[in-house]
Amino acid sequence: MKKPALVVMAAGMGSRYGGLKQIDPVDEYGNIMMDFSVYDAKRAGFEKVVFIIKRENEADFKAAVGSRMEAHMEVSYVFQDLKKLPKGFSVPEGRVKPWGTAHAILCCAEEVDGPFAVINADDFYGREAFQRIYDYLMSHEDDEKYRFAMVGYQVENTLTEHGSVARGVCETEEDGRLVAITERTKIWRRDGEVVYESDDQTAVPIAAGTLVSMNLWGFGRGIFRELSLRFPAFLNKALRENPLKGEFYIPTVVDELIREGRAAVQVLPSHDRWFGVTYREDKPFVMEEIGKLKAAGVYPERLWEPERVL
Repeated sequence: MKKPALVVMAAGMGSRYGGLKQIDPVDEYGNIMMDFSVYDAKRAGFEKVVFIIKRENEADFKAAVGSRMEAHMEVSYVFQDLKKLPKGFSVPEGRVKPWGTAHAILCCAEEVDGPFAVINADDFYGREAFQRIYDYLMSHEDDEKYRFAMVGYQVENTLTEHGSVARGVCETEEDGRLVAITERTKIWRRDGEVVYESDDQTAVPIAAGTLVSMNLWGFGRGIFRELSLRFPAFLNKALRENPLKGEFYIPTVVDELIREGRAAVQVLPSHDRWFGVTYREDKPFVMEEIGKLKAAGVYPERLWEPERVL
């Protein structure tokens, strides 16, 4: 079986954060959030990483990321381009926002030739998550169904104190098989309770322990065909209803495939506490947590010293 690659989605505009948050250091040695994810992935067995970025950020991104990682991993870059659309479609006037996570993954179809895991650039997932997704991808292949995987986190462990977050809320069977996933774009804690904003803008409670997606997925190459087939239908609807901000979400596509009986998704639960730099105010907390992990020996002070990388 071909070794899986790691795909890192780093083309987000960082509008809530106010800058190119993906290359903002989170420790005194200049390491960024992606350093810890790629380091964990390397320890798990991944040997290739594909970064999905915006073309205008290429020079800064390569200087901040590639210069450290290229000595230890095979590194490739793919551009998420607004203009990369199916024949017959064009970018609506005024649109600057990327087309979403499913479009980002579709953009790397020519660079990924086997199974792969995909992550957000600005989230911390923990070492166990990468080992579990790697082991799954090395032991499962598509058969009569797509055999996907997802690392799930308890919703209360994935919140920031500085605003709302977007999560894919999961419904699972007792054996961990995913039944349905619904993208909720505004989740926050209110008076000790986790809630999301419904379509009619009311706050709906989410039970503690509910598993959510942090966009740590495991796929085979078959996902590219599905994304390619479904992107035009998304565009037809989005360009009519929300041309400037409509997004093509990977959880939405996965949910459709489950409902059609064409995909089985194994949820690999994690009890780790997520943290990430969703808002600028999150950074001090993230730096403190990284420091604690280093003090506990989970990470060395300098991640990419040759003798430190397994």
